[in-house]
Amino acid sequence: MKTRITELFGIKHPIIQGGMHYVGFAELAAAVSNAGGLGLITGLTQRSPELLAKEIARCREMTDKPFGVNLTFLPSVNPPDYPGYVKAIIDGGVKIVETAGNNPVKWLPPLKEAGIKVIHKCTAVRHALKAESIGCDAVSVDGFECGGHPGEDDVGNWVLLPRAAETLKIPFVASGGVGTGSQLVAALALGADGVNLGTRFIATVEAPVHQNVKDAIVAASELDTRLVMRPLRNTERVLNNAGVERLLAKEKALGADIKFEDIIPEVAGVYPAIMIEGKMDAGAWSCGMVAGLIHDIPTCQELIDRMMSEAESLIRQRLEGMLAA
Repeated sequence: MKTRITELFGIKHPIIQGGMHYVGFAELAAAVSNAGGLGLITGLTQRSPELLAKEIARCREMTDKPFGVNLTFLPSVNPPDYPGYVKAIIDGGVKIVETAGNNPVKWLPPLKEAGIKVIHKCTAVRHALKAESIGCDAVSVDGFECGGHPGEDDVGNWVLLPRAAETLKIPFVASGGVGTGSQLVAALALGADGVNLGTRFIATVEAPVHQNVKDAIVAASELDTRLVMRPLRNTERVLNNAGVERLLAKEKALGADIKFEDIIPEVAGVYPAIMIEGKMDAGAWSCGMVAGLIHDIPTCQELIDRMMSEAESLIRQRLEGMLAA
């Protein structure tokens, strides 16, 4: 399948694996890229630029296909060594970067000078237009269904994607709630040039996370995610568990007086305990509503092949058949 996204990134299928904390390691990124999609290493999961450089080199040993690095820019009292991370990406010969969080305009010149294509994650059309105006090559449009941070507008992809198509000139992919070939077809019909999968790729053989995490996603329905940190205007969609229930109880009890410090036990530093050790009630971890559509744990190759086969069948048979009369 050829779209503006496959052409831009030099990939076979218009399927991108989103950057995910303590999930986007070299094993997963390489598996997705080898299957014809675009795999991404999560930059800030690596605790230093030096470790990111090693992870990039490790990924390059596992695939000769294009892969990228996710780099999230967040406000922080002690910000990460962003210049170091950017240098590690450039020196590692990576040609695709997914940016997220704050406006990446400060970091675009060195990336573009190195011939790197930048796709920025956005949760609103106005943010996507800003990304286009500063020179991003593409955007990932995240609907309200997505795991992680859906923004504060609460607009689902059924409306968000055609709104993006109305206004953007650069290519964009649909992100949030995506896990099937039928959704890929729907995204293309609504104007996207591909899809970005997060939660669906956690429940794959190659995802380097504890089996408890994969099993929890398979067991979950579309009703099992919760929105946390809404009072702090830092909304995150997470899979419900005992840690999340504790967090929500604090939000209810403290109301408008709640501060980030109040919920640190449930949100700060919990990913290693969950993703590596499988302690599922340790705290809040990002998970999308697409969990309700996830019923197995395939390899990345099996998942992507299945999605593309379903998409092609839908386009050639079901949709074309509707025009036969």
